[in-house]
Amino acid sequence: MAEPSAATQSPSVSSSSSGAEPSAPGCGGSSGACPALGAKSCGSSCAVHDLIFWRDVKKTGFVFGTTLMVLLSLAAFSVISVVSYLILALLSVTISFRVYKSVIQAVQKSEEGHPFKTYLDVDITLSSEAFHNYMNAAMVHVNKALKLLIRLFLVEDLVDSLKLAVFMWLMTYVGAVFNGITLLILAELLIFSVPIVYEKYKTQIDHYVGIARDQTKSIVEKIQAKLPGIAKKKAE
Repeated sequence: MAEPSAATQSPSVSSSSSGAEPSAPGCGGSSGACPALGAKSCGSSCAVHDLIFWRDVKKTGFVFGTTLMVLLSLAAFSVISVVSYLILALLSVTISFRVYKSVIQAVQKSEEGHPFKTYLDVDITLSSEAFHNYMNAAMVHVNKALKLLIRLFLVEDLVDSLKLAVFMWLMTYVGAVFNGITLLILAELLIFSVPIVYEKYKTQIDHYVGIARDQTKSIVEKIQAKLPGIAKKKAE
């Protein structure tokens, strides 16, 4: 009688073990989706992911509309004027609300206190440990950027340096047509539109991108084979 009971128990064990398989990594997955980054970094990455993919339409719409309005203002006015107008608008709202609440408290003879007391009591100080963590994370990216610049400008790889030269040459034509603010506006429009379009038409886009990548790779390999020194270096 012991053998049948063991046989009947084995499917349940296997089914429970199969149900415990980790879910696919992603922002909506388990907490172990990105252990290397840590909980704080993973939360920030997921927040940005949800923002550009319009998971919360109201939140994304507010961020997109606000930043677009600021960039359009910078395109029409100077930075000093835009910053001054933004500060004046914010002060107008807070001062008006402060005066309004003071009048209401005087009329009703209530003692609610300062209307922004909750926000005034918030501790916004940056600890030295947090500051050093941010600086260390920033230094990693700075060091990588410096190594990449040295590698490109000192022509460690001729093809990569030529790619940079061609890209900069194309950017001279872009700079003749657009200024920096216009490029930032276009970049924001792309950031908030391309991801959601890619998510919707992922299969078709991946197909054509794969074709373009294969053709580009074959062209680069042909160029590398004809350039002096590159073929010899790869053979070694």
